Amino acid sequence: MAHFVRSISKGLAFAVTALACLLVATMATAAPRTDLAIGMTIEPAGLDPTIAAPVAIGQVTWQNIFEGLVTIDRDGKIQPQLASSWEISPDGLTYRFSLRSGVTFHDGEALTAGVAKASIDRARAADSVNPQKRFFASVDTVAAEDPQTLVIRLKQPAGSLLYWLAWPSSVIVGEKSAANNKTTPVGTGPFVFVRWAKGDRVELKRNPDYWNKEMAVKLETVTFRFISDPQAQSAALVSGDVDAFPEFGAPELMSSFDGDERLTTVVGDTELKVVAGMNNTRKPFDDKRVRQALMMALDRTTIIEGAWSGLGTPIGSHYTPNDRAYVDLTGVYSYDPEKAKALLAEAGYANGFSFTIKAPQMSYAARTAEVMQALLAEIGVTMTIEPTEFPAKWVQDVFTGRDYDMTIVAHAEPMDIDIYSRDPYYFNYRNPAFDETIRKVEQTSETAAQDKLYQEAQKILADDVPALFLFVMPKLGVWDKRLKGLWENEPIPSNVLAEVYWTE
Repeated sequence: MAHFVRSISKGLAFAVTALACLLVATMATAAPRTDLAIGMTIEPAGLDPTIAAPVAIGQVTWQNIFEGLVTIDRDGKIQPQLASSWEISPDGLTYRFSLRSGVTFHDGEALTAGVAKASIDRARAADSVNPQKRFFASVDTVAAEDPQTLVIRLKQPAGSLLYWLAWPSSVIVGEKSAANNKTTPVGTGPFVFVRWAKGDRVELKRNPDYWNKEMAVKLETVTFRFISDPQAQSAALVSGDVDAFPEFGAPELMSSFDGDERLTTVVGDTELKVVAGMNNTRKPFDDKRVRQALMMALDRTTIIEGAWSGLGTPIGSHYTPNDRAYVDLTGVYSYDPEKAKALLAEAGYANGFSFTIKAPQMSYAARTAEVMQALLAEIGVTMTIEPTEFPAKWVQDVFTGRDYDMTIVAHAEPMDIDIYSRDPYYFNYRNPAFDETIRKVEQTSETAAQDKLYQEAQKILADDVPALFLFVMPKLGVWDKRLKGLWENEPIPSNVLAEVYWTE
């Protein structure tokens, strides 16, 4: 009997040991995760980047749900996408795109040249609400030469056309689904829209029928979580409620992750130009001397320290050091409060003046406004801060209504110096010399000639000061160390997820 019991005990011990070894082996070879929870500070007001401007729309949908004829990669270079190739005529007026075959939208509609034509015609139509409708102003006709060949003919050369066609506002939408993309987006991309729980999250899932078989999409599900409070963002990262915050909203908390076993921090480049835009048709901002004086009253280094914990790069025009042909113009009107006072007196404001700044509720804007308020007080200028809800109230009052004195916002569009030539635009700025410079940029496709013109444009703005040029915000990322493939730099606002994967 004892021998029998000993045999059973040995057998049980062996079984337990074998089971333990099996569990260890299984854990060691466990498949990497295929889900991702990604945090964002601002919730988009809609999910169709072809009908509204806020960058949060593209940060959810661009390259995830929607795709364009061409795209912009993580290095800022134009790459083929729904068009496999293209030819440009010697006179720069005709673009012939060869579309990929076998591409379908998430609802089954086939991508054809006819569908692409309808999408571009929608964007450039007289009643279009596309936020970048101006991109298509040079287009004369769009034709489907055959099911896989799209031809765009221009009225005059547009040297930036390919670049513009890569933007979120230029994505190709289906004829059947276009009207409902604001709430139920349907595209050709690697992820399919699942649901939008407003105020909380947007959920996507992998597209099993994605056309690009060379793109081995690893994530099966993606959840965008919207968390505006910086402390709550940090708490969500620490607890694991979100795996990544590619644009973390609290620079003062970045050091709190130092030494964390699970999380890593990344500081990268962006196109986020923080400027204090002025209503150039409203007194006293219609006087260039006043605008120049305000610029000299602002110590950009102090602003960056107070607004973004010293993480930022001063700028002297509406251009970033990441962009080609950049000129450092911070010295044109450098910090000099005494000269600022003298210039105000020359303009007839020896005793200063008062005005209101409509500051969006984002932390960088509120903090920047507070530092500006203190600096301007030193030259006798009283600035009242009016917190403004973003995007709805800000768009209504400032961007559309242009009913404001001054505002502050980070312009996220790359190479968007041309906004100062748009009419109308919320700055209400007019300068024929600047407009002509921008027009010449589009008349040539030669990079060297364009660069010279971009430098000239930067210098005009630096002298004219239609906005107070402050600093470029860095991309502050915090995410799980096991997560790979997120963009560390941001040549265009985005969260491109097709190449993101877990290492274990």
